Amino acid sequence: MEILITRHGQTDWNLQRKLQGRADIELNHTGIEQAKIAKEELVNEKIDLIICSPLKRARQTADIINEGRNIPIIIDERISERDFGEFEGKNRNEFSFEDFWSYKKAENYEKAEKIQDFFERIYNFLDDIKEKYKDKRILIVAHGGVSIPFRCYFEGIPDIENLTGLGLKNCEVRKYVF
Repeated sequence: MEILITRHGQTDWNLQRKLQGRADIELNHTGIEQAKIAKEELVNEKIDLIICSPLKRARQTADIINEGRNIPIIIDERISERDFGEFEGKNRNEFSFEDFWSYKKAENYEKAEKIQDFFERIYNFLDDIKEKYKDKRILIVAHGGVSIPFRCYFEGIPDIENLTGLGLKNCEVRKYVF
């Protein structure tokens, strides 16, 4: 089984460096163009199934990539972005963004999803699709935050303080093999 994962295209909140966890923000013009480029990069890839986050920015990206291909798309809540709770819509410099993405510090927040809970959600999703789609080649269309536990699932959690450097850029594609 092979998994391709891509992050949605750019949004205005990405440009403003605002956290947009569960905020349902649409792609901007650049994001639409990035999705079209990703579509071209993936045109010769055999893809049996697309699993997509329910958030607009991911769905728009998946729809653009899928234009003319008619690959079945499954929407799965488990690959929604991390719930940023009280930090939703804030700029990264308005709080300790580094601590928020530290697996070692394991901060507890009033509303935001704890990093260990987030990782468990993504790991459970991966365990599930590994069983359900053993012989398939799947494209996952999700979020930068989601791409972090994806990478850690396959490569292990590195011994670093801040995991944000592990995430995908907008419409970057990464491949993993089970």
